[in-house]
Amino acid sequence: MTFLGSFTRIERAITLIGLAPVALIGAGIHGEPVPADLPPPSYQSFLPVPDARPRTPAPVGLTRAIETLRNNFDGLAGIAVRSVEDGWAIDSVDADRRMPQQSVSKLWVAMTVLDQIDAGRLTLDTPVTIRREDLTLFHQPVATLVAKDGAYVTNVRDLLKRAMTQSDNTANDSLLRTVGGPAAVRSFITRKGLGNIRFGPGERLLQAGTAGLTWRQDMAMGRAFEAARARLPASVRQAAYQNYVANPIDGAAPAAIANALARLKKGLLLSPQSTDYLIRTMESSKTGKYRMRGAVPPGWTFGHKTGTGQDLLGRTAGYNDVGLLVAPDGRTYAVAVMIGDTRRQIQDRQLLMQGVVSAIVANHRAPGDGFADR
Repeated sequence: MTFLGSFTRIERAITLIGLAPVALIGAGIHGEPVPADLPPPSYQSFLPVPDARPRTPAPVGLTRAIETLRNNFDGLAGIAVRSVEDGWAIDSVDADRRMPQQSVSKLWVAMTVLDQIDAGRLTLDTPVTIRREDLTLFHQPVATLVAKDGAYVTNVRDLLKRAMTQSDNTANDSLLRTVGGPAAVRSFITRKGLGNIRFGPGERLLQAGTAGLTWRQDMAMGRAFEAARARLPASVRQAAYQNYVANPIDGAAPAAIANALARLKKGLLLSPQSTDYLIRTMESSKTGKYRMRGAVPPGWTFGHKTGTGQDLLGRTAGYNDVGLLVAPDGRTYAVAVMIGDTRRQIQDRQLLMQGVVSAIVANHRAPGDGFADR
């Protein structure tokens, strides 16, 4: 049975446990047929970072719905939901396992930038110049501006917007250099106690390593990276892919990300001004139209960051969406849905993410105090 067929059963299950299903909006595109010659992944276990348990119990109906969604999805995935106001937490199986973040890690770069702004070391107007030697790979719309004159003079504000709303890799790596490199971001993660979250070496080295390549700057031009990757022996690519999904250098646990988002919303990570700025920027994101955003109903707001990894023979190393879902009454849910490795079609991945949002919305709208079957 396909996940789409399973999802119909999931909607019935949500209804039976007291949550009215919310219609899913949108549809994705289908992936390619999956060859059978790629061995299944061998995952490495990680001990979760202990968190203080919330005093308010999580809604039983919503907990069951999240568990059903996860259990009916074929692949490595983790789901974490937090009520910002009440403090309850729902974690699916594998929510404490580190999974590839990919562009979700742009969140930590943005927070590090804003933390340095709060400390007076930067401003939104701090100038930044991007040159051809700074270009990265994959999605980098800013590269067309660099190509015109050989350099693009801009500022931190522009790069934050590009990184967070367009997921521009070169904009993000330029911000990363501006704050002092990966060590500065890792320091922020440690100082703020964000827990089970790693930060990788930057886009170029991360993607090259995932593919089994050694980075060369000429790979940033045109489709040179893809061409170099295609020339690799299949065994090299498979080994690099397996190593990455088993122990991702940029890995993070969905539970830790949801905790960090809840703390961001509560103003515990940045100044009020920077907190508001980052959340508003996340709400204007243009990526992931059919991921979690595809099920956000009218009257609700959603600020988020997506992440998507490389494909290999029908598998994808990281397909993610994390964010803050805000109800019309102002109540907020921090949500992280991370698919670390899967052969499921893109539409199935999107339906999993939309199903999580639909279950949260249904629970919020439940009769009585809004928390069905506590």
